Amino acid sequence: MSGLEQLYQQIIIDHSKHPHGVGLAEGEITSHQRNPVCGAEITLALRWDPAGERVESVAWEGSGCSISQASASLLATLAEESVEEGSPWTPEELTALIEEFREALRSRGAIPLDEERFGDAAALSGVSKFVARVKCAMLAWVAAEDLLQRRAS
Repeated sequence: MSGLEQLYQQIIIDHSKHPHGVGLAEGEITSHQRNPVCGAEITLALRWDPAGERVESVAWEGSGCSISQASASLLATLAEESVEEGSPWTPEELTALIEEFREALRSRGAIPLDEERFGDAAALSGVSKFVARVKCAMLAWVAAEDLLQRRAS
């Protein structure tokens, strides 16, 4: 295993054992996603700024495999970092991020996630080589997409 693969594996393990963004508040609008193959489940909420125009944070709860839990944690971390950098996501920016993530994960390893854009979430690039694990990595991202679509309608 290369040094980069080991680093990526460690990031996934760290985020699954010490997840970011865990904890939903009563009354939040959530999306629940489940992978029936492995039993992983994620319930996710997008928290908006007071104007309702930008994502302030991603909150979630879930159970299941380390990939699903790490992916939700990494999505929450990306949201935190966007706020810290002074550029929280608009719905369009989050939609584009989700689409890029999906494209990379469905590429079977042909398209790695851009580390500049995805930060530590780029560690999930290797999942694309394991078709059975892609749905696990996508759960939180699909939940965010579902919330964006419901918000737009």
